[in-house]
Amino acid sequence: MKSLLQQLRQIWSQLGLNQRVTISVAALAVFAGMIALLMWSQRPQMQLLYGRLSQKDVAAVMSAVQELGVKTDVGANGTALYVPSDQVHKVRMHLASKGIPSGEGVGFEIFDRNNFGVSDFIQRTNYNRALQGELSRTIAQLQGVRAARVLVVVPDNRLIFTDGKTKPTASVFIEGSLNPEQVNSIRFLVANSVESLKADDVAVVDNRGQVLTEGLKEDPALGTASSQMRLRRNMEDYLGQKVESMLTKVLGPGKSVVRVSAELETESTTRSEEKYDPEGQVVRSETSTDDTTVTNESDASSQPVGATANTPGADAGGKGNGKMSDQKKVNKTLSYEINKVTTNSVKAPGSVSRLTAAVFIAADDKPREAAKLESLRKMVANALGVKGATDQDIARMVTIEEIQFSDSPKEPQSIFDSLTRNAGIWGDAASVLVALILFGAFVRMLRKTKPDEIPMEMLYPSAESGALGEDGMPAGGGAPQEQGVTVDLINDMIRRKPQNVGAALKNWMGKNEVTPDGQN
Repeated sequence: MKSLLQQLRQIWSQLGLNQRVTISVAALAVFAGMIALLMWSQRPQMQLLYGRLSQKDVAAVMSAVQELGVKTDVGANGTALYVPSDQVHKVRMHLASKGIPSGEGVGFEIFDRNNFGVSDFIQRTNYNRALQGELSRTIAQLQGVRAARVLVVVPDNRLIFTDGKTKPTASVFIEGSLNPEQVNSIRFLVANSVESLKADDVAVVDNRGQVLTEGLKEDPALGTASSQMRLRRNMEDYLGQKVESMLTKVLGPGKSVVRVSAELETESTTRSEEKYDPEGQVVRSETSTDDTTVTNESDASSQPVGATANTPGADAGGKGNGKMSDQKKVNKTLSYEINKVTTNSVKAPGSVSRLTAAVFIAADDKPREAAKLESLRKMVANALGVKGATDQDIARMVTIEEIQFSDSPKEPQSIFDSLTRNAGIWGDAASVLVALILFGAFVRMLRKTKPDEIPMEMLYPSAESGALGEDGMPAGGGAPQEQGVTVDLINDMIRRKPQNVGAALKNWMGKNEVTPDGQN
């Protein structure tokens, strides 16, 4: 360990000032990065506790969490709270026991408390508050809505009916940006949640003071019209992709463009039809009448009197004068019904009444023959289900043109559009360029940093000894002669050039090697 420290000291002593500063700064940066990484790794992992809270709920939640001694972080512009991930469920259960957060308004939890002796007016008022709170919470969950508030006005139920125009109304205040379909859904959501409330009696206002339901009231069929447009768009896209996928298999990818226009039936039709068949007759009813009459007449004066006349089977011996009549009559009536067929049919909207298609195919080096284009037209017509009396009718409904497709990308409209479109690419390129410039400057600085050079001069015996001249060369000329190193020579060198001694000692210490046994 001691020898390693000595080697490090030797290496440090050989470095120049710029090299020492560079190594020191790099070591400090690495040390600071390691400390920052260590602190970041020991930081607890934060998880979302609640998001999209109001300022009132944020204050209530933070106060309750601080009572537990749990660390909290605020994010999303003060509308979200974060706690350590291992404390999320514990904190949520603690807050739920206290009824925090309450959300926008009070919901049906207002009836969880038993309130004895409350008047009917207070009960109806609490129900209205709970209904408004539940609607506000539901609307706030819609995409694009940051906050919502609902006000419902319900007329009082009176025993004496005074005004027939009194009806419930509702107002919805939202903070956010919504399209007409979302506004229409809010209207129907509120209308179906309140008894006897109609969608036209619901007003939706945004935070910019715009009445979003004004246009919907002027055109009540806007929702139906939008559904019809969506149905038509989906139908056209489906048929276009169907034909284009077929042509891709025949011509190749990117060799065809298909656009389909569909006209749909938007009205529902109910048809009733009755047909009579005079040839088909059936017996509807049959009536038979039998009339029989029997008449017997006798003279009452010729009848005997007394007990003999009243005895059955006794003949008083009187001579009678009677009249006998017998009449029989038969009537038969048959009723026939003519055969009748009744048909009731209902035609729902959405059926396709007319189809047209425009097809562009990429031109080859050699133009295609008319017969081949006609065969392609028939294939497209059969795929779409287009029917025509003649080939000219099909040609008018399905058009095929052979043109040269452009392979070059579309040029941007302006320099601003190009910069805006490639903003992410330019940002990455700028970051890489700055990093390369800094790296190049650092490498160049290292190359310019060199060890301090100490001038060395060769000394010979002084002129005092009579062996050298004034210029340090042997007297009388000739090459210098090698002489042994003596104490007088070293003293003379120190006296004449003391800087050479420091350089020699430094060189000697750098070249000094340590033997395995620890001796120099």
